[in-house]
Amino acid sequence: MIEPIGNQYVVARPVYSANAFGEEHKKKQRHHKTLLDHLKKLCCCSAQKAKKIAFSLFPIASWLPAYRIKEWLLSDIVSGISTGLVAVLQGLAFALLVTIPPAYGLYAAFFPVIIYFFLGTSRHISVGPFPVLSMMVGAVVVRLTSTDNIADSTITNSSMANDSSIDDQKVMVAATVTILSGIIQVLMGVLQLGFVVIYLSESLISGFTTAAAIHVLVSQLKFMFQLTVPAHTDPFSIFKVLESIFSQIEKTNIADLVTSLVILVVVFVVKEINQRFKDKLPVPIPIELIMTVIATGVSYGFDFKNRFNVAVIGEMKPGFQAPITPSRQTFQDTIGDSFGIAIVGFAVAFSVASVYSLKYDYPIDGNQELIAFGVSNIFGGSFRGFAASTSLSRSGVQESTGGKTQIAGLISAIIVLIVIVAIGFLLEPLQKSVLAALALGNLKGMLMQFVEIRRLWRKDKYDCLIWVMTFILAVVLGLGLGLAASVAFQLLTIVFRTQFPKCSTLANVGRSNIYKNRKDYSEIYEPEGVKIFRCPSPIYFANISFFKQKLIDAIGFRPLRILRKRNKALKKIRKLQKKGLLQVTPKGFICTVDGFKDSDEELDNDKIEELDQPISTTDLPFQIDWNANLPLNIVVPKINLHSLILDFSAVSFLDVSSMRGLKTILQEFIRIQVDVYIVGTDDDFIEKLTRCEFFDDEVKDSIFFLTIHDAVLHILMKKDYSTSKFNPSQEVEAKFDDFTINTNGGLRNRECQVPIETKF
Repeated sequence: MIEPIGNQYVVARPVYSANAFGEEHKKKQRHHKTLLDHLKKLCCCSAQKAKKIAFSLFPIASWLPAYRIKEWLLSDIVSGISTGLVAVLQGLAFALLVTIPPAYGLYAAFFPVIIYFFLGTSRHISVGPFPVLSMMVGAVVVRLTSTDNIADSTITNSSMANDSSIDDQKVMVAATVTILSGIIQVLMGVLQLGFVVIYLSESLISGFTTAAAIHVLVSQLKFMFQLTVPAHTDPFSIFKVLESIFSQIEKTNIADLVTSLVILVVVFVVKEINQRFKDKLPVPIPIELIMTVIATGVSYGFDFKNRFNVAVIGEMKPGFQAPITPSRQTFQDTIGDSFGIAIVGFAVAFSVASVYSLKYDYPIDGNQELIAFGVSNIFGGSFRGFAASTSLSRSGVQESTGGKTQIAGLISAIIVLIVIVAIGFLLEPLQKSVLAALALGNLKGMLMQFVEIRRLWRKDKYDCLIWVMTFILAVVLGLGLGLAASVAFQLLTIVFRTQFPKCSTLANVGRSNIYKNRKDYSEIYEPEGVKIFRCPSPIYFANISFFKQKLIDAIGFRPLRILRKRNKALKKIRKLQKKGLLQVTPKGFICTVDGFKDSDEELDNDKIEELDQPISTTDLPFQIDWNANLPLNIVVPKINLHSLILDFSAVSFLDVSSMRGLKTILQEFIRIQVDVYIVGTDDDFIEKLTRCEFFDDEVKDSIFFLTIHDAVLHILMKKDYSTSKFNPSQEVEAKFDDFTINTNGGLRNRECQVPIETKF
């Protein structure tokens, strides 16, 4: 019964152990579904289920009929045009990261958008090239098409005499890797493995994208300086690239360097203006488009290519090229890289989509997103594009300019299509250094994540450590190996957190049923002889020893050592009693010998197994108070603990190995007459212990209580009963400070323990 009194409440209920609660409140019989039940449900077919599957595979069928033409169409058109112009420039710029001709970046900005329009569940993200994925694909392209690998004929062509042939091989590798990563994404979506993204934490993604921004920055320096830099893909490659750049810095093309620096400064300044005045500007200033038009006109008008020998985009063939057949050998060589690209692409896109879904309150489906991006990459790779995800800046443009649905994405694809089939030739005079500067202009958000380190350190040191290690590993080892090492390190931190949990000793705070860490509060109440120990993590094979050590540190003694010393002392006492050297008096026992000592041989013959057994005094006509003074030279450490409460409310699971360790711990305490109680566990926890035959004559299932307070009140009542001299039939009201316990029932009388006295 609960009685509210103002902002307080009074609860009147019995003290419950787990068994007592189960007897009073019977559990319902529930049918737990088996694997066969799930298979039957999966294989059953109905019209409603078919409709649900169709709508899940083609989300467009659910939102397009509800499209508000009058309210949304104009906004989507404006947003689509703005996003399309940005997509054209980013497609050209990010193609340089893949080390393929810029024109192929337009394919990556077109085909995935069309597929996602039909299959995607997010209404606001802009699908297409993403710098991190472009860098990852580019690393594979460089590794497989470097001059050392060309002789191996790992691609398909043996004619590598000219640049055109090398470009074709690079496009083949990029497209093949993209197709394979798309296949992996589709398989993961079909198998409902969208949950794998949870293993890439926000800190890991942030650190990884920041490291990728560093790689992008370094990779674009060769275009800004117009230097010939050898390809490096092994660990520490970023330092080799920097060494190569600075060793030939005197060969810098000044026209390219000045152009790129001017573009970079202007883009950064205008982007900052867009950010600061986003509430006042109707649409963000399209600075990338403006600078591209100006740079192209200046380059063409002043003939930069011939006068200053700058590198330009070159020929832009109108229209599309025929689809390609992916290379089987490349499939075999890049399975690991493709898996990383698939995971990173999905993780980034899903995290951005989640932000917009929360902001605009509509659901997204992770598994369907995997299928959508997988089909997009398969289709885009078949038409010579490269891996697609979503660009943070491009999605921001689509949303901030009023985009409501993927109609805006479709309009942006039409803009890219116009460039591909009609006006692409106008961009032929554009310098590659301008594209490099535009690519770097999109990295500001990634690089600014450095300032997040301090905030992460204040919030969670483990998250900060993950960020730092991910950044270092990705920079030093490269994006592929760095990602794998970062995930492994992140999982290792989880092991550390559970392997070395912050256990604590609890005490009562406020004279209520609230128990907190005793170190955090000054006014606390601790029942005499009672320790409350809390474990805040699962207990398993890797941390059971740590748990035991923390428990020993909390109580101040090792129960096994006490047990062995008591058994040794009991052995001596039995010998004294058998030889008649102990006499009974009203005040206790008197030892009638001045000295008694076992031989060294007898002491050495004490077997460990015997000393670890429970203490039994049934063969003696008396009980022993181990905290009293013992006769002669018998020394046993005294302990002031009679009850131990283990708070397992945060223990989510217990494996078989730790189960044996926990039982050993309980037995050691029980054998030295310390009662152990476990509180806060759920029914499944106890049922698992029962299935594993955890309980026996020593460790019983009656040690489980619902809450700490239940166990504490039970202990106080038990100790009061054991010393009570009242008639068993009368009602007893026992008060312990501010605790009031009303009981009614029989009392248990315990035989009086007799201290042993020594007479000299």
